[in-house]
Amino acid sequence: MNTDPSTWDDSNWREEYKGMKLLTEAQMALLDTGPKSLSQSWLLQAMHGDWRKIKGYKYPEPPDCQSSMKEWEQSIKKYEDK
Repeated sequence: MNTDPSTWDDSNWREEYKGMKLLTEAQMALLDTGPKSLSQSWLLQAMHGDWRKIKGYKYPEPPDCQSSMKEWEQSIKKYEDK
């Protein structure tokens, strides 16, 4: 599973996707001409996400930035003595 987006080569994803799946005429036209409305752009984005999934590309998990109230209280104690 490749999780580094900077190494992904999606320059020709539309042509690759055409050969991977059985597509409808509307999907083929969308891949060829591009979206002309917001809903078509959503469909194209869904197809790109499907292509990424087939290729094994996955975005990395975001970092865990949560902290507890107890940790926060301990971090401010150093300022209370001053």
